[in-house]
Amino acid sequence: MKIAVIGAGAWGTALAVSASRHAAGHQVQLWTRDPVAAKEMQLQGRNQRYLPEVEFPKTLRCTSSDVSELASWAAGHDLIVIGTPMSALRSMLQTLQNVQVPVAWLCKGFEAASPHIESGAMPHEVCQQVAPHLMSGALSGPSFALEVARGQPTALVAASAHAAVRQILVEAFHSPSLRVYANDDMVGVEVGGAVKNVLAIATGLCDGLNLGLNARAALITRGLSEMTRLGMALGAKAETFMGLSGLGDLVLTATGDLSRNRKVGLLLAQGMDLHQAVQSLGHVAEGVYSARTVVKRAQALGIEMPIAQGVVALLDGHLKPSEAVAALMGRDAKGETA
Repeated sequence: MKIAVIGAGAWGTALAVSASRHAAGHQVQLWTRDPVAAKEMQLQGRNQRYLPEVEFPKTLRCTSSDVSELASWAAGHDLIVIGTPMSALRSMLQTLQNVQVPVAWLCKGFEAASPHIESGAMPHEVCQQVAPHLMSGALSGPSFALEVARGQPTALVAASAHAAVRQILVEAFHSPSLRVYANDDMVGVEVGGAVKNVLAIATGLCDGLNLGLNARAALITRGLSEMTRLGMALGAKAETFMGLSGLGDLVLTATGDLSRNRKVGLLLAQGMDLHQAVQSLGHVAEGVYSARTVVKRAQALGIEMPIAQGVVALLDGHLKPSEAVAALMGRDAKGETA
């Protein structure tokens, strides 16, 4: 199979490395808009910026081209994987809107507002708006890029309304070290992927303030409830949130030391402001950019998400870390399933 991975960040690079090692002998090309970076990666046999510890398989090819030529280049493959952040998904889908091969994205989040875009769209909704004829889907689930690139055991979800897209994603990536499960619940998978990043900021804050394991467990559990309420209001299946892209991804991102979103919470608890915290990462923390849109969409549906709302108040500087915790703990008592 010929696979094009567009975007040479950590996650795009990791999947390109994983697919290149596949027993089926896939031909994989990793595309970046920076020709200098593409040349350096090819010569060095690694992505020195994002995954310096991981050596590329000899068969992995790094390439670059003008964006105007990207669609014609990508169309020569059997599968296109978009590894850009959520903020770049719309423009990338517009570029690829007429290709006739399956397209899948890796980003997780809700689209943030801009002068020309109303905020709140999930990735598949962005696709419906700008490239409705694409055979599209998402690859999601609990996964740190470094562990996937190292070949450590991982399980992912291939989500799409199209059975053919789910199948080709399984064929492309399923291996002894990377299990891929198919799921047709695009809404549930994408809500899980977006909301868990916001909740991970809250658990990072909890850990940074040394509130204890009891508090962390409570945040994760109540956060899962918030995620499920929003997802079901948007048309998702409840069982999706007990799977890899819901509970699985939430537990990993909320507790793992490689989680960038959790790291933001830790740094805020240490006294950094948001700008300092984000700058220190060197990578995108999607929860920072999607928190406000998650809450805005929930409010439009009349869905209560107190943890997510607390994160937004913290990010916007309306609450200090200790005040955000106090606001959550000071809420009125209620039934657990209410």
